[in-house]
Amino acid sequence: MKNILVLYYTQSGQLEEILKNITLPLVESQEAEVTFCDIRLEKPFPFPWDKQAFFDAFPESFLQVPAVVHPPSEAVLNRKYDLIILGYQVWYLSPSIPVNSFLKSGPAKQLFENTPVITVIGCRNMWAMAQEKMKVILKELNARLVGNIALTDRHINHVSVITIVQWMFTGKKEKYLGIFPKPGVSEEEIKGSSKFGKIILRHLQKGSFEHLQSDLVADNAVEIRPFLIEMDKKANKMFQKWARLISSRKNSRPAWLKVFNVYLLVAIWLISPIVYILHLLKFPLVYSRIKKEKAYYKGV
Repeated sequence: MKNILVLYYTQSGQLEEILKNITLPLVESQEAEVTFCDIRLEKPFPFPWDKQAFFDAFPESFLQVPAVVHPPSEAVLNRKYDLIILGYQVWYLSPSIPVNSFLKSGPAKQLFENTPVITVIGCRNMWAMAQEKMKVILKELNARLVGNIALTDRHINHVSVITIVQWMFTGKKEKYLGIFPKPGVSEEEIKGSSKFGKIILRHLQKGSFEHLQSDLVADNAVEIRPFLIEMDKKANKMFQKWARLISSRKNSRPAWLKVFNVYLLVAIWLISPIVYILHLLKFPLVYSRIKKEKAYYKGV
């Protein structure tokens, strides 16, 4: 019998739905026992978000400053797991504050030590640099990353910006104005994600995760869009400067957060289209580099 821990944080419930669909073949198997554990903060974040709380979470999200988390139950802690499936969202290009906080807590060291880990990301679209940060955290925990599944909003960037903002601030996952698509990962993709659980189960039965990621990628567990990788890298450089500036301005923090809000609007609606045009123009010149990057970010 294989013991599997599914560890996650969710606000809207989307990530929990994704994880339950992925793990359905494992739950139904006679060869695995699956334990679900959601991460809880001592001071929870609101959902739906209000604008002040949403932007106030930026510096600590990006700089990966941990908050206080409630430890898992003794029943969860006092068991050795053959696999941990870690579900997380991306907040401001980094693993969310709740997940980052848990991974930097004492219980995480106990759970993750010498344990194979599969990360499951549910986000709008940019996740590659957050996963690079996750790799560092898992290495510090002496865990072994063996797989990654990234489910995203497949709609074009600016459409998904509009729909995700509406969802986060209203709590309603519906067609905005009746004309925009539903926000987040599509229901079809969520329901179909159980195919990844079948792949994971096969590797559990074999007792080896050596080729797990290549099998997951072959079944479209990861989609790489070169332009989003480029934007992710550029945005990380700018966010680093903004996060440090705002976190150092304790007395004028609210004012600087408002300035950052304006910067985001300009970056999304003005700078991003320009960067995209430049990306298309130089694509033939950097094709070999992009090909290598796609192979790298699809792997673990």
